[in-house]
Amino acid sequence: MSDRTLRFPTGSFLAGLPPKACSALLALGTLREYDPDTVLLHEGDSSTHAFLLLNGCVKITGTTPDGQLALLAIRVGGDLVGELAAMDGQPRIATATTAGRVRARIVAQAEFRRFLTETPEVALAASSNVAVKLRWATRRRIDFGSREVRVRLARVLVELSASYGIPAGPDVELGVSLSQPELAALVGAAEPTVHRALALLRREAIVETGYRSLRIRDRLRLAAVADG
Repeated sequence: MSDRTLRFPTGSFLAGLPPKACSALLALGTLREYDPDTVLLHEGDSSTHAFLLLNGCVKITGTTPDGQLALLAIRVGGDLVGELAAMDGQPRIATATTAGRVRARIVAQAEFRRFLTETPEVALAASSNVAVKLRWATRRRIDFGSREVRVRLARVLVELSASYGIPAGPDVELGVSLSQPELAALVGAAEPTVHRALALLRREAIVETGYRSLRIRDRLRLAAVADG
């Protein structure tokens, strides 16, 4: 299957573009394949290229004030990674590391900027994409200090399923392969606490879990939990 015929998750950046624009964007840069645990971008460095993820999963991490590593987000096929530095030329604000094998197109800043200038609809989509990420980060920061873990967990699951969910009959597969430690890091709570919150959602038949997989069985009740 060629890059231009790949199907991307509904909520991803590439899936939201018109087919012609998506095809043109996928013609940019150079195709690369990366092994698991490869650092694509380092927090604080001055590189300015961007990545278009074709498949696989990338973890976005940052360093907390006390020197700990925090999992900030997950990116999958169809997502842009590193576009902020490509757009403004400032140092990287996070580290991006592959979680499993990843195929991506690496696009130089000059080529990326030129494409955005020539295709305003993609430039607008890229700006909106940055805004979505900012809103996600802001909600996580507010939730971490003001909401109980069960509510924070439900909100993360609702947002991940909205971006990457795969319909499975009346259910929704999360569409992102996460371990429980990774999910706990996204929620911003200790793993045992998140494990208990997840177990409660299972007992209530709201979710079903497997090895690095999660299925939402009752979206309305999950949304109600997320509302707090």
